[in-house]
Amino acid sequence: MAPRTCSIANALEVVGERWSLLALREVFLGSTRFDQIAANTGASRDVLTVRLKKLVASGVLEKHQYSEHPPRHEYLLTDTGRALHNVMLVLKEWGDTYVTEGPLPLVWEHSCGAVLEPRVVCAACGEEATLESLTRAAEPTRAPEPAP
Repeated sequence: MAPRTCSIANALEVVGERWSLLALREVFLGSTRFDQIAANTGASRDVLTVRLKKLVASGVLEKHQYSEHPPRHEYLLTDTGRALHNVMLVLKEWGDTYVTEGPLPLVWEHSCGAVLEPRVVCAACGEEATLESLTRAAEPTRAPEPAP
């Protein structure tokens, strides 16, 4: 029996490894240079190099040279990479709630002034998407293309 075809599995092929997600965290937080990413994640240089190359090859990050002598590069989010922002926020929220003990290492404040508590909602009606509110569609369809 073949494994279930699944967009989650496909996404994990690109970003589902610890050092990939931590590298993305750093870029989202503004640390875009290799040395910054390595220092803030604790990843070894060889492992981080492989993960960053994969994120660039997958179109999640772009590599830009910021110095010629010596040659130095930074990693910037593409539109595909920026689309992972909500995934990262929800993963952080899960970690805050179920894994992290003690004071939270990072708290986001929304522009409204409240501490951010991310939620997934239906784009059509605005209601929160809970396990109880979801059912599988009878016929699989292609999700709409992301807005530019």
